[in-house]
Amino acid sequence: MSIPLPVLSALVVVHNEERQLADCLERLSFADEIVVVLDRCTDASRAIAGRFTERLVEGAWEREGERRNTGIAACRGQWIVEIDADERVSPMLAAELRRTAETSRFDWHEIPVDNYIGDRLVRWGWGAAFGRSAYPGLFRKGFKHWGPQRVHPALQLRGHKGPRLENRLDHYVDRDLSDMIQRLDRYSSARAKDLRESGDIGSYGANLRRIASRFWKCYVGRRGYREGPYGFMIALCAGLYPILSYLKARLDRE
Repeated sequence: MSIPLPVLSALVVVHNEERQLADCLERLSFADEIVVVLDRCTDASRAIAGRFTERLVEGAWEREGERRNTGIAACRGQWIVEIDADERVSPMLAAELRRTAETSRFDWHEIPVDNYIGDRLVRWGWGAAFGRSAYPGLFRKGFKHWGPQRVHPALQLRGHKGPRLENRLDHYVDRDLSDMIQRLDRYSSARAKDLRESGDIGSYGANLRRIASRFWKCYVGRRGYREGPYGFMIALCAGLYPILSYLKARLDRE
């Protein structure tokens, strides 16, 4: 007798997340299985993950897309929900994810996100590659594939998009403004490597102009001004991300 496939897999991809991994995993018991991808972990992440699941995948991946695709391939569920270690699923969202996976006629759904800087909820201004207000986090296996980039890998989504879920995922994106600035440095360094490898790093003038256009998109178009100084910082980092990536690709040695 064949064993039926799980309906829903929860996938978490981590690199040295011992500080917050347990809080993330303990909220995923609504899934039929939890799969944790451990990327070059040197802390207690493996031991913590082992308390919640036997479905561990260990390895070393330079590129974000590669390790996420490895995790998707390891999931046995008909549906997959992708969660990061700094994200938390509420009981209401857990019930909605379960219900949607069991009843949806569609192939993927966006999950709305509440982003926190420290303990401050910041809902407005995210976007332009420096934050997300929603993402295609619930999908049928085989209908989502990540691109090869190191940071913000491109997504290929197949099939039909369903309605956005109603309940929000809590995302503790930055501990404070210093953490946000350090994230900007990491992101732009990774992006610079992708630009160099592509053979087309862009132009100085075009990336200068993107400072203004991206700042405007986040601060005005996405109403970051409603968040006061927090919205200004998000828009500033979003505006600086392309020019910093370009300058690092052009001027820094690998």
